[in-house]
Amino acid sequence: MAGGRTERGPRRRTHAASVVVPFPRNAAGDRLDLARLVPSGRSLLVGVLILAGVLGAYWVAQSSSVFAVERVEVRGDAPPAVVKQVRAATSDIVGASLLTVDTGDVEAMVRALPTIAGVSVDRAFPNALVVKVAAERPVAVARLRRTAWLVSGSGRAIREIELGTRRSYPRLWLGRDVELAVGRSLPADVVPTARALAAARSVGLRRSIKSVRTTGELTVVLRSGPEIRLGDSKDVLLKLAVAARVLPALADGTAYLDVSVPERPVASRYLNP
Repeated sequence: MAGGRTERGPRRRTHAASVVVPFPRNAAGDRLDLARLVPSGRSLLVGVLILAGVLGAYWVAQSSSVFAVERVEVRGDAPPAVVKQVRAATSDIVGASLLTVDTGDVEAMVRALPTIAGVSVDRAFPNALVVKVAAERPVAVARLRRTAWLVSGSGRAIREIELGTRRSYPRLWLGRDVELAVGRSLPADVVPTARALAAARSVGLRRSIKSVRTTGELTVVLRSGPEIRLGDSKDVLLKLAVAARVLPALADGTAYLDVSVPERPVASRYLNP
């Protein structure tokens, strides 16, 4: 010991021992044993027999009367007359197998009816086909020359009616060059008006509208009160909503209310200012 220090010998460094653990190897060495991945002949035979059984069962079900359509169920809010039309359109399906019925074709066939606004078709095993429909709702009578047509909110002609009937519906006066037929749409500039009439109940004008003129600009003629000038066919519902709010504030004797620019409605006592 010198100067209070204790001298020690050199430190020994220790090394971690390495251990090699041998893994057993099969006789084939590192090669992948592909023979284990290949199914046996018996497994292949069983698989083929199962597939053949499934296909055979499908063929038997398809060609037999097990899943034959016995009835077509029409559901939805359609009136009895529309339900009758749908049943008539799908009558040929009765007796066919549900497995062979193309629901897309059935939907297209039913949607082609002028009284149908929407349709979906589902199979109801074992023996029923369910057709869910939404019927077109008449909103106006289109007057064309000496004919009258009941039209829907989507602008389709539902059917021709006798002149002077359905007086509670607004009249749409069409140009003489227009041609209509059952299921055909109104002219493009009139369709927005039909759609607006379908929603007019929500703004309180449904029962007040007597007719709609479509020559030049759209003009709504009320059963009592001023006519409503809508201008073009854009934003018709917005214009009608503005008109419904302004009308109660107008003075008696007002001839027209112009809402062609809905942000700035204009009223006048004179039809031709």
